[in-house]
Amino acid sequence: MKETKAEANSDILAELVVKGMQEKKAYDIVVLNLKSLKNAVSDYFVIASASSDSQLDAIASSIEEEIYKATRQNPWQSEGRTNKEWVLLDYVDVVAHVFLKDKREFYALEELWGDAGIRRIEDA
Repeated sequence: MKETKAEANSDILAELVVKGMQEKKAYDIVVLNLKSLKNAVSDYFVIASASSDSQLDAIASSIEEEIYKATRQNPWQSEGRTNKEWVLLDYVDVVAHVFLKDKREFYALEELWGDAGIRRIEDA
């Protein structure tokens, strides 16, 4: 099956999210490929953990910078910056989630999408 331009762009966007996360030492980065799932809200969820609320904020900013630098896109929606436990950056085809460890365990997004293709990124 031939990949569409939008799907190719979502692949690039997901890699830019990972790069932004790695720039600020996010750990336990997971890329969930949702493309083959019926009724999926986006092509990818990229999930990472942060050690502190200041690191969480730095990771989110780094993701935004990497994507803006490469594509001139800002997130369609951004949530969670005020309570600093879980920041969500929605780029429509790719959604980045940055969690504090305990919140990530509580929400367990990886388990909600059990049929998704999962790629774990090695910690630096």
